[in-house]
Amino acid sequence: MIMSNQIPTEQIGSIPRTQRLIDAYRKYDAGKLGVDILDQIAQEETITVVRELEDLGCPVISDGEQRKFDGFAHYCLHGSDRFNGKGLSVVFSDGHVRELSPTLTKPPFKYQHTADEYLEFVLKHAHVPVKQAIISPSMLSLLYPVDGLEGYSRTQFFDDLVKAHVEEVRRCLAIGAHKVQIDFTEARLSLKLDPSGGMLDAFVDLINQCLSHFNDEEIQKIGIHTCPGGDMDATHSADVDYKFLLPTLFKIRAGNFYVAMAGEENPRKALRLIKNIIQPFQRVFVGVINPIVSEIETANKVRDRILEAAEYIPLEQLGTTDDCGFSPFTDDTSTSRDIVYQKIRARLEGTRLAEDILFK
Repeated sequence: MIMSNQIPTEQIGSIPRTQRLIDAYRKYDAGKLGVDILDQIAQEETITVVRELEDLGCPVISDGEQRKFDGFAHYCLHGSDRFNGKGLSVVFSDGHVRELSPTLTKPPFKYQHTADEYLEFVLKHAHVPVKQAIISPSMLSLLYPVDGLEGYSRTQFFDDLVKAHVEEVRRCLAIGAHKVQIDFTEARLSLKLDPSGGMLDAFVDLINQCLSHFNDEEIQKIGIHTCPGGDMDATHSADVDYKFLLPTLFKIRAGNFYVAMAGEENPRKALRLIKNIIQPFQRVFVGVINPIVSEIETANKVRDRILEAAEYIPLEQLGTTDDCGFSPFTDDTSTSRDIVYQKIRARLEGTRLAEDILFK
């Protein structure tokens, strides 16, 4: 990697929605608002988020996921009649439950929406590079019913899934994504569902099957995000030790890894592990902001977290990020947008303070 006197810094994706947008989605869900009006409101909110992130001084922005009406996990299925809501349910540490994955009921599998739709819109309004978060093929693999579908084999499903995922990534890159970030929140969760690691291995193999369609230059613009699944100030898998996840995770042929770290009980242990498994073509964006606590990190705290990470990760392979998106699901209002922006500002300022020390 080319060495520079800067540490790249990027957010993960989601920004809390305004009550206006949340109410609009609820009305749509109740059949009291048309999808065209809902999308118009979401587009207006997206432009606002873009402007606000640029005003903060973010060198790279996202769209805040304002138009991912069904959240990060299955935005691509929004409005489709091919699925029902009976799928994978996940219990978070505070006891609340989310449906992470519906079930395919009508073949074939196909996306109703693709992330390049959102990216194309944002690129018209942004003045800085834009990254695009997309859902992992491994999360979508959970859509296939356990008992199968008549006339539609599991093999056919996976062929269609890989094709759809690869095409989504390719379109995002083609229209100018700074990075395409694959959200792999189910990685850590898989070790709770299957402690043997077999599910995680299968997930990684599927992602690598998709990434095999891209050349080395494209791989440098593709990243993997892993976290303990933040939602409403709780997580679904923070109790899973990173030592069981990271060695397998870093077998993924991606150029960038966005790794939640600020919320870890023992970040130094995880960083030491990353030091031993990171490959020369990979960059690690270390989480220096914890989205699920209301405490606002100081720039100095962020600086210290970066200096700690730099003890283990070569500077030319180091970046900073937030542990997770700030509002992965549409209705999450646990953290105000004002607090979120103060946290992002601390990341930006803390990264600059670390640069002053590391590159002096």
